[in-house]
Amino acid sequence: MFKNIQFKLILVIFVISISIIGSLGVFCINYLNIINSQILAGQIQEVGQVINQINQLKNDIEIILIVFSVVFLVIAIAVAMYLSKFVIYPINKLIKGADKITEEDKKKGKRAKNNEAFGFMTTELKEKLSKISTQKNQIETILLHMTDGIIAFNRKGEIILINPAAKKFLSIGPEDNNFEDIFKKFNLNINIEKIIYLENWTSTEQRIQVEDKYVKVFFAPFKNESERPDGVIAVIQDITEHVKLDNMQKELVADVSHELKTPITSIMGYADTLLGGEYDKETQDKFLNVIATEARRMAKLVTDLLTLSRYDNNKKSTQKEKFDLGDLVKKCQDKLAIEIKKKNHTVNCFVTADVPPVYADKYDIERVVLNILTNSIKYTKEGGEIKIYVGFVYNDAYIKIFDNGIGIPEEDLSRIFERFYRVDKARTREMGGTGLGLSIAKEILDKNGGSIDIKSVVGQGTEVVVKIPTKVENN
Repeated sequence: MFKNIQFKLILVIFVISISIIGSLGVFCINYLNIINSQILAGQIQEVGQVINQINQLKNDIEIILIVFSVVFLVIAIAVAMYLSKFVIYPINKLIKGADKITEEDKKKGKRAKNNEAFGFMTTELKEKLSKISTQKNQIETILLHMTDGIIAFNRKGEIILINPAAKKFLSIGPEDNNFEDIFKKFNLNINIEKIIYLENWTSTEQRIQVEDKYVKVFFAPFKNESERPDGVIAVIQDITEHVKLDNMQKELVADVSHELKTPITSIMGYADTLLGGEYDKETQDKFLNVIATEARRMAKLVTDLLTLSRYDNNKKSTQKEKFDLGDLVKKCQDKLAIEIKKKNHTVNCFVTADVPPVYADKYDIERVVLNILTNSIKYTKEGGEIKIYVGFVYNDAYIKIFDNGIGIPEEDLSRIFERFYRVDKARTREMGGTGLGLSIAKEILDKNGGSIDIKSVVGQGTEVVVKIPTKVENN
């Protein structure tokens, strides 16, 4: 409103000044014209002189008026400029400042709203990014510590994600960067196109042998936001133990069948022979002894299998009690005295003083001791030596049995607790063993909180250490 007020003020002063000067000039000129008219009418004498004076006066007045006008105009301009500079300009500046403040306030209001909206969006974005980051860290942690292997491939077959378990299971090196590199070395009839584009393709599960391990690989395609195939995920599971158990089950069935078939064949053969003709008393007794021996062998095998089955199914309850381990070992030695005498072995039992009572199933522990002593007697040559030590260390009582028998090869030590595993099958069968004794012993000790360890050197002998918890530990 007052932006150009200084120019307006100057214009007004100028117009007023011109009006005043103009009015004064018009008045003077009219007055002189009147005088001139009177002279011309003869009312004034010495007209020429008067006219000259009047003309001179007229010229002077005109000059004065011009000078006055110029001076007045200069003064008016100076006053106007002064007022404009020291009065109007500050007011104008103040008004402009007020307008600017008003505009800034409006802008600030808009900016405040914008800032508020932007702040809300920023906060929301931060929260979402934080959630995404948390989820990412969780997924990475899960993948890092998963026991199963995970590999994600894009449609080109390139690896986009892999965890340490997958690298370990498939022996993946830095040079293996895509689907083909990883799986072609296992000779799998599979490619990524089949998995992605053939929905009815069912061979999504493969078993692979990697050195001495077995793994199962499950392939599944995944889709993007547009529900279009975007790649493949491979899940790798270690099934080595499952394969071993499966093989052990197959071996168990085969071994049981074989162990039962041999005595049954003998029994049937000798029985048929006896039924087929008349033999003397000595021959009949011989055949009947073979039949009885094979029958007892079958009975023992079936008993051992039933025992293992009860342990496997937790149907065998342990009746723990407090008893003296030294006395139990000596009683077992006495029970095997006939077998010891037959092979002319020297057996010495040493019991350390102050061995605390053990807390376990007495019948089961007796079975373990008898099994180990029987093995030492069987596989130690005639005239051999067997030493038994009963002692106590920390919270366990122990039995150590040393013999100078034929020993066990080092490569067989890791398998002697497997069912039906024999170091020398022919010799073991000849001596009446079923191959289940040590398996049962380990099961018994596991159920009673104990342990068994065997060390052996071929041709030098075997050391068996059995540990059994004491009553003190279980209280």
